[in-house]
Amino acid sequence: MADPLRYPIGPFQWPEKPLTTEQREGLIAQLAELPVQVRQAVAQLTEEQLDRSYRPGGWTARQVVHHLADSHLNGYVRFRLALTEEAPLIKTYDQQRWAELPDARSAPVSASIALLEGLHARWVALLRSLKPEDFQRTFRHPEHGPLTLDQALALYAWHGRHHVAHLSLVRVQAESQPTGS
Repeated sequence: MADPLRYPIGPFQWPEKPLTTEQREGLIAQLAELPVQVRQAVAQLTEEQLDRSYRPGGWTARQVVHHLADSHLNGYVRFRLALTEEAPLIKTYDQQRWAELPDARSAPVSASIALLEGLHARWVALLRSLKPEDFQRTFRHPEHGPLTLDQALALYAWHGRHHVAHLSLVRVQAESQPTGS
């Protein structure tokens, strides 16, 4: 069984076949809602609480918000590459090292939330303009191999829910442990 603090909504499950139009629309709606959910999840957190981790050894809430912006910016670029090139090989990045950079450890979360708002507005507009066959286009991930845009859509929608759940854990923990304890 997966660690509920690490995987509060469960681990990601790759779709085994192309998504239906209804499934796609639901996942796109989740991406559209993500910036609002992130903003709400951190709205009542103090600066000290933003610097708390949701689990031992895990990132702080601040790092999670900045990670979402970093990750989804990469995801958006990957979609655009897959739509304009034939099965491009994408570049990976060291998420842990990015989360340790000074801006991820200390910058205001408002900057990454604003980035998510603009980014997701563009990404959702792109996704809603695609034909069903466009979601079968692929990019090649150095570790996972070829991924369809259907698979990547499912992954990024899950990723957003996954980290909003982490931010919610920080909020619940903050409510039960007043600042300074």
